[in-house]
Amino acid sequence: MSTLASRAGAPKANLDLHLWPRQGDAFMTRATEVLYGGAAGGGKSYLMRVAAAIWCAQIAGLQVYLFRRISDDLVKNHVEGPKGFRAMLAPWANAGFVDIIEGEIRFWNGSKIYLCHCKDEKDRFKYQGAEIHVLMIDELTHFTEVIYRFLRTRVRAVGLALPEVYRGAFPRILCGSNPGNIGHHWVKAAWIDGAAPFDMRSMAQDEGGMLRQFIPAKMADNPSLSEDDPGYEGKLSGSGSPALVKALKDGDWSVVEGAFFPEFSMARHVIEARALPEHWTRFRAMDWGSAKPFCVGWYAVSDGQEPGDVPGTFRASDIPRGALVKYREWYGAQNHNNVGLKMTVEEVGKGISDREAGDDINYGVADPAMFTADGGPSMIERMVKAGCRSWRRADNARIARGGAMGGWDQLRARLKGNEDGPGLLIFSSCLDTIRTLPALQHDQSKPEDVDTEAEDHAGDETRYACMSRPYVTVGKPTVPARDIRDVTINEVWRAHERKAGRRRW
Repeated sequence: MSTLASRAGAPKANLDLHLWPRQGDAFMTRATEVLYGGAAGGGKSYLMRVAAAIWCAQIAGLQVYLFRRISDDLVKNHVEGPKGFRAMLAPWANAGFVDIIEGEIRFWNGSKIYLCHCKDEKDRFKYQGAEIHVLMIDELTHFTEVIYRFLRTRVRAVGLALPEVYRGAFPRILCGSNPGNIGHHWVKAAWIDGAAPFDMRSMAQDEGGMLRQFIPAKMADNPSLSEDDPGYEGKLSGSGSPALVKALKDGDWSVVEGAFFPEFSMARHVIEARALPEHWTRFRAMDWGSAKPFCVGWYAVSDGQEPGDVPGTFRASDIPRGALVKYREWYGAQNHNNVGLKMTVEEVGKGISDREAGDDINYGVADPAMFTADGGPSMIERMVKAGCRSWRRADNARIARGGAMGGWDQLRARLKGNEDGPGLLIFSSCLDTIRTLPALQHDQSKPEDVDTEAEDHAGDETRYACMSRPYVTVGKPTVPARDIRDVTINEVWRAHERKAGRRRW
């Protein structure tokens, strides 16, 4: 453990700030877009406070924006407590070199730490005029990708005088997070997938154009934790959730703790694309979006019958009777994020017709909002005029009502299936459904519903499809054995007539 003191020109009272080696890696890296963390207890929050204090002391006029999603968490996690800002900066505050006021920490050299929160996507516009030299986001997976991408556009440092040691390292982003929550999948896709830990990647301009790096951290990388709370690891192991233990203790990003559909399994529900029997019923489902993505899915309904010996097609034993096979999707998003393509209804309608050319589509179900006529033709009317027909309103019931299953229950029932197999199978080519469905989280205020802050468009479209084909999880009927003494003379006579092929009057 080393002590980090302030540089020349700072107050004479030094701060006793300590970083462990892995935290030091995140502090010293030349990468400018860093994710630090994985496992719980890796010292993410403490790293951010130390880095913010040192950088503000060493770079005059620096503006650091430290975010948590909820404002109360800022105070509890970063301001108060034995290692919070108040205790950490007390020597300088007592000497008058630092002023800690509500939501802001001011340094003698003009540097500032702004304590910020951004609960909902609409809140991001509060920071539209900000010039952020250092963006810090604690628990990044609590945020949507839309919020992150917007805040990243505010990261710039025009005219900031940097000491030689920091040339090229600012402006910068430092995030910390554990796996799970609503942003799990996009964070995993951005930092974890496609690159080894510690590797630095120069990102394309449409991905921010920064130097990105993931620095993993586990509890062992923060020995202070065992000193401050010796029983912390045991508390995680005793959480009662194996997924939570694996995600938080090991930093395993393949686990989605709190998933709304824990039943989903790549091995059980995702299948390779191949030819479908032509006689199977086919239909489509759609969730509309313009600023946000739209999603269209195409489905075939298995009738459990052998299609014949056709190479590359399914057999009855492959797909249970009544199961839905999602064989195509169209996800209207920019670069697979939560921003829509802003296409017109007519353009989407033509795109649907082009994609399903040659399919015998029996019907389509669509977001009920598309049928609303508000001073002109509805979106569905406009889509029909564009040549995309056979639509009806989707049942939009999300949760159970009046004893009837809601859409999420219908989807869950199909994922569970029965002894014959799942009631919903998805072609491996439906990438956005596979990407977003298992990442959906519970709404904290309404646990039986999905958190709509997440990327739920493919989930909604799949829910519409399931509601159009209600599913009952029943096993194969069994007929109890009957004693010969229980058979009536009428049953014997009817059996005789059927065998003889005579008509009974």
